[in-house]
Amino acid sequence: MLAGQAQKEFTLNEALSLVDALYPQSVVGSQPAPPATPAEGACYRITAPATGAWADHADHVAVLIGGAWHFVAPVQGMAIFDRAADHLLVFRSGWKSAQAPGLPSGGGVTDAEARAAIVALVDALRAVGILATATP
Repeated sequence: MLAGQAQKEFTLNEALSLVDALYPQSVVGSQPAPPATPAEGACYRITAPATGAWADHADHVAVLIGGAWHFVAPVQGMAIFDRAADHLLVFRSGWKSAQAPGLPSGGGVTDAEARAAIVALVDALRAVGILATATP
């Protein structure tokens, strides 16, 4: 804040609202347009092609503060959890999520214990949202 700044409490309140909204590092969901009835403080990841009030803000995080949308540009390494898709997204020149590898099949020698362990590992990573089942 600047000395003598007019209405500095509004600047501070907006900054604190953004921190409150982004601290959990999660979004309600990922979509190209604002929802019809968003909740105050709700965060969304904007997907392409962004439309309506979100036009020209693809890949940003939109936060509703005081009835107006505020946009946060992603930075390399930023991570958010998409609650609707139930998986983690990381920004690396675009939002990415880890895709589950193909499960073992075929081959000349079958090791049932190794295959079961790999399947269990993939299932565990899906359960905590690290591996996605669909492209973000």
